[in-house]
Amino acid sequence: MNQRVALPLAGGCQCGAIRYLLQAAPLALYACHCTDCQRQSSSAFGLSMPVPRDALAVTGETAQFVRINAAGRSVAGHFCPACGTRLYHAPSRNPAIVNLKPGTLDNTRWLRPVAHVWTGSAQAGTTIPPDVLRYDAQPDNFDAIYAAWTKRGPNFA
Repeated sequence: MNQRVALPLAGGCQCGAIRYLLQAAPLALYACHCTDCQRQSSSAFGLSMPVPRDALAVTGETAQFVRINAAGRSVAGHFCPACGTRLYHAPSRNPAIVNLKPGTLDNTRWLRPVAHVWTGSAQAGTTIPPDVLRYDAQPDNFDAIYAAWTKRGPNFA
């Protein structure tokens, strides 16, 4: 049975200068093992939670860094200018969605990715659970990931 999680979801940066509220249920949660996410997170992978852009209310002024991804599209990474915490990415390919960094949520105990992408560049020794979707690189689309989240993710109230 899926866990129940209450909306809105609150979160923010490490120093508290930036806070946010998410008023709508996330569309998915997946782990990305690409080298960009490894470098940005200083870890073996990064977590991404696509959410409707208009459902995310941010208090405080973020800074941004724009990079070009492997597909040649721009992605604006928004972070706290005081402490450097990455909060979300705004990909140019879909302006209606931002990829929230779910480690910045106040409550992270319910997070469980339904997919792992870019596993072809995963760090040695990384274990990927057998019951999740797995992609060696970037999926052509995220329909299967969104469907898996709808089926196995938490229920939002």
